[in-house]
Amino acid sequence: MKRSFYHYLMTLRGPNSSDEEQVFANQASKDIQFPKQSDNYEEISNYLELNVDYLANMDIFDRVWQKYLENNR
Repeated sequence: MKRSFYHYLMTLRGPNSSDEEQVFANQASKDIQFPKQSDNYEEISNYLELNVDYLANMDIFDRVWQKYLENNR
């Protein structure tokens, strides 16, 4: 079964505040409106661009998205 992006992102949480991917995952875990069931790039990207201020830049999302795709084959 293919897991959602959010489910994958939650595996990246951790205490390292200097790791951009961990910070993204930690902040997303607190975001109650994050599209948790989605595996659609456009939907999640649009949500992040229009609704959040915790993501320093979209390059972080793109990096994590690529890892998500590789992990979800």
